Amino acid sequence: MDILRLNGMKFHAYHGCLEQEKWVGNDYEIDLALKMDLKEACLSDNLDDTINYALVYEGVKQIMNERVRLIEHVAERIASKLKSDFPKIVEVEVKLRKIHPPIQGEITSAEIIIVR
Repeated sequence: MDILRLNGMKFHAYHGCLEQEKWVGNDYEIDLALKMDLKEACLSDNLDDTINYALVYEGVKQIMNERVRLIEHVAERIASKLKSDFPKIVEVEVKLRKIHPPIQGEITSAEIIIVR
């Protein structure tokens, strides 16, 4: 099985339970690992035999633009959309980081990792 990784996708979005997060928003970073058989694409050099990164990014962007409360829910929605839109994907790992979440203390990020 092969893995296509897309790393460091950056978004500003309005996910969260606090009012501040709903109005000011937060910065987010997403890494994806998409497991699938890429042998045909490796041999053919044809975009139709793999997954178009631009379409993956647009799908993630669509989910990130929908306001929800929990990063867990966002990650699940991303995984579900990618598996639905791209049947070649056997397994998807979503790493979603909320950069500098608004808490009383110093923290670089809060991260959820899901595998579906």
